[in-house]
Amino acid sequence: MGPPGAGKGTRAGAVRKLYPIAHISTGDILRENVKSGTELGVSAKRYMDAGSLVPDDLIIKMMESRLNEEDAKTGFMLDGFPRTVAQAEALDELLKKMGIQLDAAILLEVDDDIVIKRLTSRRVCSACGAIYNVIAHNTKVDGVCDECSGSVIQRDDDTESVIRNRLSVYHNETAPLVKYYEKEGKLRRVSGDGPPDEVLTCLASIKN
Repeated sequence: MGPPGAGKGTRAGAVRKLYPIAHISTGDILRENVKSGTELGVSAKRYMDAGSLVPDDLIIKMMESRLNEEDAKTGFMLDGFPRTVAQAEALDELLKKMGIQLDAAILLEVDDDIVIKRLTSRRVCSACGAIYNVIAHNTKVDGVCDECSGSVIQRDDDTESVIRNRLSVYHNETAPLVKYYEKEGKLRRVSGDGPPDEVLTCLASIKN
């Protein structure tokens, strides 16, 4: 868990290189199901095209399908999910049904001012999705992806006004979720402000 721009995807990807476990993002699951034209994907696309949130029951069904894939058998990290207490409760029920024990809920903590600075300077490859930062990790050639030579752009939701709104929504939704996992004794707090190697060391050392 963590605010937008906390580095959830980046940190999870780094941990994935250390351990043979799946890195699972609900956003990736949605896009893959829509792209593949699965029954769940077709249902989800109707909500996405209308600009509505995809219902929790659809997300959970997609999650169940994903967790049954081979690469998740040795373990997995959920990136940015659950986002609400209702999703956490649904996830608990799903994992109980599957006989899986959730080890920890990791909260990457980053101050709002740092999030705004990170996201307004973030750039994304429109072709392969590679992430860059004009301050800390820019492309070798301006506007051209180092990985695939695609066009590197600023996302529409990476403007300051939109980011502040996303942060407000995040804080409202996540505060109850943090309390939920604290009550279960599963919350682990990690500062996301430090150098990447330092953050990775903290994440890799978390025990049940």
